[in-house]
Formats: sequence, structure tokens, C-alpha cells
Amino acid sequence: MVDLPHVLFAIAGLLVVISAVQPIARRLMLADTVVLAVVGVLIGIGATALLETTLTDRFDGIAWALLHFPVDSEVFLLVFLPVLVFGESLSVDVRQLAHDAAPVLMLAIVAVLLTTAAIGFALPPIAHVSLTVSLMVGAIVATTDPSAVLSVFRDIGVSGRLTRLVAGESLLNDAAAIAIFSVLLDALIWHQHTTPLALLMLLAQSFAGGMVVGVVLARLVLAAVPLLGEIAAGEVTITLALPYIAYLLSDRFLGFSGVVAAAAAGLTIRAYGASTFRPRNWAFLLGVWGQLNFWAGSMVFVLASMLVPRLLIGFSWKDAELIGVTVLAATAARGVVLFALMPMLEATRLANRVSTAIRLTMLWGGLRGAITLAMALAVTEHRLIPDATKHFIAVLATGFVLVTLLVNGTTLRFVVRALKLDRLPPIDEALRHQVLAIAFDEVRDQLGEAADEFGLPQHAVGSVQRVYVSRAEAETAANSFDAAISDRDRIKLALITFASRERSILLDMFQVRGLPRGTMEMLLRTTDAMLDGARNEGRYGYMRAARRRLRPGPGFRLAQWLHRHFHIDGPLTRRMMERFETLLILHLVTLALDRFMRRRMEPVLGARVAAIVDEILARRRTLLQDAIDTLRVQYHGYAESLETRLTHQFGLQLERREYRQLLEENLISDELHGRLSQALERQRGRTARRLRFHLQTGLSNRVRQIALFAGLPEAVLHDISMSLTMRFTVPGEVLARAGRRTRSVCFISSGAVELRIGTEDVRLAPGDCFGLPECLEGGRNPGTVRSVSFCHLLELSRAEMQRLVADNPELAPRVRALVAAQEQRAHGEPEEAPAGPAAPRLLVDESADVPAMQDLATLERNNQSG
Repeated sequence: MVDLPHVLFAIAGLLVVISAVQPIARRLMLADTVVLAVVGVLIGIGATALLETTLTDRFDGIAWALLHFPVDSEVFLLVFLPVLVFGESLSVDVRQLAHDAAPVLMLAIVAVLLTTAAIGFALPPIAHVSLTVSLMVGAIVATTDPSAVLSVFRDIGVSGRLTRLVAGESLLNDAAAIAIFSVLLDALIWHQHTTPLALLMLLAQSFAGGMVVGVVLARLVLAAVPLLGEIAAGEVTITLALPYIAYLLSDRFLGFSGVVAAAAAGLTIRAYGASTFRPRNWAFLLGVWGQLNFWAGSMVFVLASMLVPRLLIGFSWKDAELIGVTVLAATAARGVVLFALMPMLEATRLANRVSTAIRLTMLWGGLRGAITLAMALAVTEHRLIPDATKHFIAVLATGFVLVTLLVNGTTLRFVVRALKLDRLPPIDEALRHQVLAIAFDEVRDQLGEAADEFGLPQHAVGSVQRVYVSRAEAETAANSFDAAISDRDRIKLALITFASRERSILLDMFQVRGLPRGTMEMLLRTTDAMLDGARNEGRYGYMRAARRRLRPGPGFRLAQWLHRHFHIDGPLTRRMMERFETLLILHLVTLALDRFMRRRMEPVLGARVAAIVDEILARRRTLLQDAIDTLRVQYHGYAESLETRLTHQFGLQLERREYRQLLEENLISDELHGRLSQALERQRGRTARRLRFHLQTGLSNRVRQIALFAGLPEAVLHDISMSLTMRFTVPGEVLARAGRRTRSVCFISSGAVELRIGTEDVRLAPGDCFGLPECLEGGRNPGTVRSVSFCHLLELSRAEMQRLVADNPELAPRVRALVAAQEQRAHGEPEEAPAGPAAPRLLVDESADVPAMQDLATLERNNQSG
């Protein structure tokens, strides 16, 4: 039995070794995991030598603890694997990974299947073993380990897409390999046979079930985070429990893939974490998980490598020949996937093109690691497997891992550099010179300001400033920005930068408590959509995503439907509050982007391209202002209250930063800082309460301003106010179709709509209405009505309108006058000035409204031609 103090001493010693490996690996220009593997093998050999030597027995307890460490294959898979998979998924950009979903799935599933089959059919003629045993070897070595590859990529600085493909493959190929391994293990022990179709169905079920479990559990954790009171320790703790719950629930209780469940949970947390956790807590969580991932990955590699001498007992030259066949078969199978199947995905447009250099790097970078050794260890520990089979599988799997680590792992850095994947793209290289020249000039100026503030000697400041002047001139001389980047690329680059900057601004604003998490989640998601639109389609994709962001979502439309048909106001009230907050936050963001444009982007882009980009942003600002003013017309008081509250919250945030600065400068004590922070939290709690909002606010005044209803008794006006429903539309939305039965009358409170009758288009502005004569006469729509801008409509059902006219005879002449005036405008005739209360327009202050936006078709043409 292993002595506990010796085990603890061994663990402490391994941690010391792990901490020293990174600087050694960097000095040797090798991947960390390659050095860890070598160190682990040496530790295993050294511990064996200590036990067998007769010179001393002082260290026998520690050597025994290292060789018989209480970690078996089950501990590897249950304790370390969930942490590794979850930690790796937290470092993956989910949005970018989604664009490469097809090649990632190809590498994670198809490559594993082909590798298993290639090795399974290559070994029996040479090794004289059963097909099941050789297939098991294929499944064990089919899973790749990304840690060594990614560490090389990070050191060299390769393209983000190559890193993304390798990381995405590794997240899922463990699941495929373990699933195939489990099926083959049952077949080997219990002589159960399965067909390829049954195996594929099992894989599909395992993947789909694990994905659902992981996503559902992660969403539950995200929903529980606000209940933890923003305590960082509690939030990190619940995420630590998540991968184990997801893994064990899927693997042990539901029969799904635990690896996929842990990966799906991590990807979900990554996708929505920034809008759920406060930025400070989110950064803390990522830091903790980065450390956990480093510890787990390093310990797994060392512990697994220490088993190599035990697994290679009885190694012969015949085994070396079989290892060579296994390596060749696995490389050939991976090559088929990368150079034969991947182009098929590209030809069918299921995947973006992957360059030949990236494919070659991925072929050479298919390293194996700890998971392969853990599965081989599981075979050697099984009592029902014959010893000859154990030896065969252990030697081939271990030898395969060593070959990939010691041959591929040590030469991968040189392969990447030979393929020139460590170089920046021409656009980034040109931008680098441009940005550095501007940055060096700014540093030179700031040195002068620092000299005045700190009293630095002028001769020293002048000397250093001349260095920066020289560096700026050198960057300017090497600058090929104008030649390397076309105006179109510069505009795209600027819009990508703006979308990225907008995301950063939103995360900074999320520090202000009181901003709803759902609103922030939607804003971050739509900002990512704008980023993707700019990257894929330039200005057209950027503006299309910006317009889509301003459109009410399905939840808002459902709330409107409940309000119009059943007079259920609660859902629409909540959606209106969210929309107000969203538009106000976007307004503040656009102001910050304007300052960013003038201060940082104009020097980089140049005046001409900056003017074009500013025009695109101005178009976006106009769309946003139109959406805000549509709501502000009726809810002006609520808008002002919301602006005041948000401003107060920003003030409290600045106050908090000031207190922290005073503490860091030792101007106040810890006790005083605590008292001030407590008072600040009480104020923050008061401002975080939601403002009261009511749909009917201001509606009575709007009804009184409708000329058709002017002068009616208060009781009738109140009846009309209670019968009216509100409808908010977006540019291009069809409000009524020609030939359909008219079911309501819509009075335009703000915005503009267009009525098309035949080939004639009539613009209807605030004060106009549509559907009035058809409702009274039971007719059908004479034309199609489409909103030109964001509109606020007051809608009255056909039955209510007919009842209102029947109960109030004085409305009949007003209706006729209104209809006649709109018909004259439809035929291009001059409109006669109506007398008295029959004026066909809303009696509103025109200054409170905004001119109607250009119609949707014109906007689309401008985007396409621009």
C-alpha cells in the first residue's frame, strides 16, 4: 500500500517539475508537452532504478509512490478529462468555430473512423491478430492531443484559423475515439459483434445526446449565476462542478458521450459568459480555468509518461516494425481526410477553403498524448483480456505516442516556419507599419508631457524622443499600406474594427449594474453578427446586421399580437422596457464610436476612406435615431427618466473607480474605502430598480390630438383610448396587402408608410390613416401598405370603429373629409384646406418628429452600389 506522505511528497515534487518545464521548453524551442513526456519517462526510469539499486533505500518510499501512483485509467478519464475538455472549450471562440463546423466535424469524426479502419485492416496480415484487436489499436491512437501543437502555434504566432481547426478537432475526436473504443472493448471481452451502420447510429446518438445535455446544464448554470450575488468565488465554483455533472450524467446515467457533454457545456459558457458574468468576474473565471487546465494537462502528461517504461516491457524489433506500420496507416488515413475529403466539402460550399499549407501542418501536427495512453492503460488493467493482447495494444499505443511526440512534436515548429504560416498576411503587415508609425509619434509627444510632469532632464528626454522619431520614420518608409490595401479592404477593416470596438464598449458598460443581462446578451450577439457581416460581405453585410438588430424580435412580435388581439399588456410592457434600454445603450455606444473614429481611425484610414466609413456610420445613426424617436413621441417622460438613471449609474461607476484610485495611492485607509464602498452599494441598489412603465402613458393626449376625434366628450375619448392598441413596425414591413379584407384602422402617430395602388405610390405621414373607408363599408384593401421607416401606429378594430361612428353621428362628415383629402393626394391633386375640426392631420408639434427615413429600396441600392 502506498504511504500517503510519500504520495503527497511525490505530488509536490511533480508540481515543482511542471513549473520548471515551461522555461526549459522555451529555451530548447520545444513544446511543453514534449518536454513533459520526456521528463515523465525519465522519472519512471529513475524511480525504477532507485528501487532496484542496493546503494540506498532511503528514497524507496518515494520511488514506490511514483511507480504505483494511485491513478489508474478510470481516474484519468473521470477526474482529468472533464476538466481538460471544459477548460479547452472555454478558450475557443465559439462564433469563429461555428464557421468551420463542417471541417471540424470531418476531422473529429470521419478522420477517427478512417484512422481506426486503416490501422485495423493494416495490422492483421503482419501481426497475425484478430480484426477486433487491431481495430481497437486504431481507435486508441485515433484521438489527437492539441496541447503540444497549440503551444507551438502560440509561440510562433500562426493564423487563428489553423489554431481554431486544431482546437475544435481535439474537443470532439476524444468522444468519437472513446465511443468506438468502448464498443470494440465489449466486442473483445464478450464477443459481441456490431455492424458499421449500428456503430454510426451509436455515434450519432452519443454525440447528439451529449450535446443536448451539455447545453441544457450550461444554460441552467447561467440562469443561476445572477442568484449568486456576483460573488466571484461562488461563480467559479459552480462552473467547476458543471463539467463533472455533465460528464457523469451523460456517460454513466444516460448513455451519451460525456466528453461531448463537457465540451458543449464549456462552449455554451464561453458563448454567453461575457453577457452573464460581470466583466471582472468573467476575467477571474477565465484565469482560474486557465490555471486548472494547465495543472490538469501537465499532471496528466507527466503521470501518463511515467507509465511508458511499464507499458514497453518486452519491447522487440517486431514491435518496432508494427509501430511503423501503424504510424504509416494513421498518416495515410489523415492525409485522405485532409487532401481528398476536405476539398469535397469546399466544392459543395459546406466549408471555406483551407490552404495547402494549413493541411500539411495539420497532417504533421496530428500528435497523440495522454488520452491515448489512458485508453491503453485501461486495456492493460482489464482482467478478462489475454496478456498477449494487453502487451500488443500497450506497446503499439505507447510507441505511437512516443513517435509522434519525439518526431512530429520536435519538428513541428520548423514545418510551420518552412510553410510560412508564422508570417502575417499582407494586409496585417501593411497595417502594422501604419499603426506603429502613428503609435511612435504619440509616444514621443507623451514623453514630452511626462518630462514636464515628473521633471525629467531634457537631454535624456530628447535622446529618447529621437529614438522614437527614428523608429517612426523607419516604419513610415516601410509602410506599404496604400499599395497593399484597396479602399474596399480598408473599409472592411474599419468596420471589423468598429464592431470589435463596440463589443469592448458594451463589456465596459456591463460593469454598470442595473443593465439587464438579457439585453446585454442580445447586444453582444448582434454585435458579433455585425462583425461577421463586415468580415464576409463588407459594408453591405455590416449594415444589414445593423438594421436587423433594430428590428423587434419574435418575442416582441408575440407580445404585440397578444396586446392587439387579447389586450394582454404585460408581455408588451416588458418588451417595450427592454427595447427602450437597448436603443438608449446603442445610442451611447454610437457616440463613443464617433469619438473613436475621429481620434484613432482617421489617422489610420486616411481622410477619403474615413469619410466613406463615416457616411456608413451616419446611416446607422439615422436608423437608430429613427427607432428611438418613434418611441420617444409617446413615452418622452419615460425616456428622460431612463436616461437620467443610466447617467446616475455611470456616475456611481466613476465614483467607485475614484475610490479605488484613492486607495491605491494610500490617500484613504482600507476601513474608509470599505465604508465608502458600502454607501456606494446602497445607492447602486436603489438605482438598479426597474422604472415603472405603462403602455397607456400619453395615449389619451395622442387621441385628443387626432383631428378625427377632436371635440368629442371625455367619456368617448376615454373609451377610444381603452379600445386602441399600439403597433410598432420596422422599415419594409407589410402592414396590409391589396385585396385582403380590412380588419382595422391604423392612425400614424410617428414615422411614415407607403400605400401602393396599382402603379401609384402614396406616402402617408403622421396624421394620416389607412383602412378607414374599408372598415366602415366592409370592403377590402385597395392597395398594399408598407412601412417606410420605424412607425408607431394607433390601431382600432373594425368593429370598434363601426360602433364609434354609429354612436357619434358628428364623426361622419369628418370621415368623409379625411377620406376625400387622402384620395386627392393619391391622384396628385392639390389638397384643399379643411375647415374646422375635420383637418385630416394629427395636431402635433412637428418639431417633435423626425423626417421620414428614405425608403427601404433606396437604402438597399445605396448599400449595394456603395
